[in-house]
Amino acid sequence: MKRLYTPWGETVDKTCPLPEYPRPQLVRDSYLCLNGLWDYAVEDGDEHTRRSTGKILVPFAPESLLSGCGFQLRGGETLRYERTFTLPQGFRRDRVLLHFGAVDQCCRVLVNEQEAGRHEGGYLPFCLDVTALLNDGENRLTAVVTDDAAGGVYGMGKQRYQRGGIWYTATSGIWQTVWLESVPENYVKSLRLTPDLDAGVLRWHIEADAAEGARVTVRAGDTVIAEGRADENGDGVSVIPAAHLRPWSPEDPFLYDVDITLGEDRVASYFGMRKFSLVEHRGRQVLALNNEPYFQTGLLDQGYWSDGLYTPPSDEAMVCDIRTMKELGFNMLRKHIKIEPLRWYYHCDRLGMLVWQDMVSGFESFEPLYTQVLPFLGIHLKDAPSRRFGRAGEAGRRQYERELEGTVELLRNCVSLCLWVPFNEGWGQFNAAQMAEKVRALDPTRLIDHASGWHDQGAGDLRSYHVYYKPVRMKHDGRRALALTEFGGDSLPVAGHYTTEKSFGYRAYKDADSWMDAVEKLYENEVIPLIASQGLSAAVYTQVSDVEDEVNGLLTFDRRVCKPDADRMRRINGKLKL
Repeated sequence: MKRLYTPWGETVDKTCPLPEYPRPQLVRDSYLCLNGLWDYAVEDGDEHTRRSTGKILVPFAPESLLSGCGFQLRGGETLRYERTFTLPQGFRRDRVLLHFGAVDQCCRVLVNEQEAGRHEGGYLPFCLDVTALLNDGENRLTAVVTDDAAGGVYGMGKQRYQRGGIWYTATSGIWQTVWLESVPENYVKSLRLTPDLDAGVLRWHIEADAAEGARVTVRAGDTVIAEGRADENGDGVSVIPAAHLRPWSPEDPFLYDVDITLGEDRVASYFGMRKFSLVEHRGRQVLALNNEPYFQTGLLDQGYWSDGLYTPPSDEAMVCDIRTMKELGFNMLRKHIKIEPLRWYYHCDRLGMLVWQDMVSGFESFEPLYTQVLPFLGIHLKDAPSRRFGRAGEAGRRQYERELEGTVELLRNCVSLCLWVPFNEGWGQFNAAQMAEKVRALDPTRLIDHASGWHDQGAGDLRSYHVYYKPVRMKHDGRRALALTEFGGDSLPVAGHYTTEKSFGYRAYKDADSWMDAVEKLYENEVIPLIASQGLSAAVYTQVSDVEDEVNGLLTFDRRVCKPDADRMRRINGKLKL
């Protein structure tokens, strides 16, 4: 493929890329970033025969341009990372914690050649207490990684060894920030913040060895509006005074600050007062924000970058994507089969962009007949565990549930996240109705699209349709909100801004004017009329950016060209109202 850099990738800092604090939802002033150049070695599966060695720029996957490597880790191979570090003077308190934002897929971590821990699954962060393994001076950190994108029990999203069409380059190894923090013996391990707009309160839970008595202070700007202490279970409630009650929305993304003191530990967080629900509107159930009907006009967001693949080249690159889509009039992004770094969700929170979060799909095998052919013929199947959807094995189903639970726990404090998507188009789907109830039990504050696109089981909060290749025809089912959760996908290649000679899209156009005319016609003739006739509540256009073969994004893969006429796109979105 052609080498294609984003503007931010051209100037990436090789001493410490992505240096920003990686966990905005729980901030502590102790932070040592370990991003930068590491030594690597590719070994055969026995970890003894080295095939290649060199330097890799962490946190970029070896398959990416920005890693400086450009090789594909295959199943049966091992990727060994190594670097040294020395703790700054005054850094060390009682405990030292080592964090990995995400490592794809299985990782064994050693500190000074002693095992610190292991982790399985390529999308969730993990933390290891390495206090007992540290030296006073220089320390050696090693991460030993294996990855198999050929199918199996783990979530893998759209990664494929044989990339092409709607499937993308497989990514391996460390792809999010690696960092250290030091904490006192008793410290805040995690925090749950649950706003209740109707009651005008914030409910919170502090997880610690001994959380009782922790002091929680809520601020609106510089004004302290509530203070409280945790009970013996780490729980508490903060009442938001009516004079300071300011609901969060994309139009007014107001965030409150939270400060927590537990003994010698101090952390900071934030929240927004908002409510996601269904309400009756003109005789139909529709999506609501803060108890009012609210149309969500969104985009499918794959989260791939021409130079970083899974990893954004910089913090500002993430901000630019969100701001650009907001400037075009969109108020929602559907994060598609990928979990982003926590800073991406923070930027959505503060900038005012609603988020739908897909669970990461995985499957032992992929059967196009059941997931690509029959649905286009209008044939939808029951989803008891079977080979049809690639989840016949019990081990894979259990791993999916573990990853589902971890995803909900990781992202529950993200203000902008309004809807969970357990399954997409039948990929690895099983017992979707039960999984929807599982998600509901884990997080009753958000809505659920239990089976996006195909193989609806009558559960969740949305009647969800994907429509490509044919006119948009949808009907409200009388119980759930109606949502067009994927559509469009018309392609417009821009010379010099795509990576492959072979392109993919659902309808192809050669110039920007005809492409823009087609997009406008699709919205005006097929989507907007469904709001009045069927109570359509949401529309998700495919997609934010081009990705490899797919040249159907609003932005080119390198983010250098925005294809739509901004004024026309804003006018279209301005008509999408309930």
